[in-house]
Amino acid sequence: MAEAEGNEPAVDAIARLVPATLKALHALEFAARHLSPATLLQLIQAMDGRDDDLGAALAASRALEWPGRLAPVRDCLEPAAAAAAEGIAGLRAAQDEPQPIVAAYRALRTYAKAAAALYPLSAFLRPVSQFFLEQSARSDPTLNERLSRIDPDREHVGVMHVGGPPGTRGACSLYVPEYYDPAIPMPLVAALHGGSGNGGAFLWSWVREARTRGFVVLAPTAIGTTWSLMEAGIDGPNIDAMVEQVAGQWPIDRSRTLLTGMSDGGTFTYVLGLRGDCRFTHLAPVAAAFHPMLIGFADAGRVRGLPIHIVHGAQDWMFSAELARTARQVLGDAGADVAYREVADLSHTYPRDENAHILDWFLGTHSHVPLPR
Repeated sequence: MAEAEGNEPAVDAIARLVPATLKALHALEFAARHLSPATLLQLIQAMDGRDDDLGAALAASRALEWPGRLAPVRDCLEPAAAAAAEGIAGLRAAQDEPQPIVAAYRALRTYAKAAAALYPLSAFLRPVSQFFLEQSARSDPTLNERLSRIDPDREHVGVMHVGGPPGTRGACSLYVPEYYDPAIPMPLVAALHGGSGNGGAFLWSWVREARTRGFVVLAPTAIGTTWSLMEAGIDGPNIDAMVEQVAGQWPIDRSRTLLTGMSDGGTFTYVLGLRGDCRFTHLAPVAAAFHPMLIGFADAGRVRGLPIHIVHGAQDWMFSAELARTARQVLGDAGADVAYREVADLSHTYPRDENAHILDWFLGTHSHVPLPR
């Protein structure tokens, strides 16, 4: 009884911090999805009140003397809460910066930092676990039962970073479902960050879906400041080596491997994915630039029948939607099996709400393109 009473203030702190942090993270997700120069001021206004509970809960937690056995929970929650609060504060301050939209994008980078700090608690706290699931699956009894039986000490599962800390140039981040069965091959999604990003941050665009559906996410970081768009031989072999390393340690279904990416990562999806020696079975470029000359460098045999899912925003201010329409036409004329989604309210930002559509297409279609041996 004495131990329970001693833990009670910390339990109360957890009960305050968890929902406040999740509320702030949902707000950052909303802002990231809808951010554009035209909507920035509206999004800043929408942040009002989103961190009121968070600030008070974080201050109370920091003032508390946590019992030693709950210190690991504190060490996840407080950094997650602080990063989420920093992101919302950064968004609010963006309008006063010389380049408001750049400042807003910079503020949203704290989301990945918060998610990384919070994720270890998904094995212990149900609200956190459900946050890292697709919304449609959060009440799925079979999935929740499977997650409840996870061994938190199991090695080589969950979020990992290979080749250095998250975001190290030329290295990668990785997510492997904690409940995977070594006897059952898993699909692989290789997700390429945008020009100013890195794999350590972009990984969090896909963890929720991977944890729900049971596939591996590989998020490489470009060797240079962005992908080698003019010379596939720089980043391409590095990505290939990462895929082989993953396939050597975990069971990968070679018939279901998706190469996808945002902005420069989407463009490099075309550059790498249309080559004859590419081993990915499906491509899904998002908000990417496309020039018809790319088809001149493509392998005609690979392109015929290749499943390609293009996603682009009608409001994209960096790469016009006309580029995506051109890609649909040119690739379709070359024989590719093209699916196309032009999202009416999407600007130049990553549409996480499109992941489900991409995955339904990816997991429901088969590539008829022969892969190189």
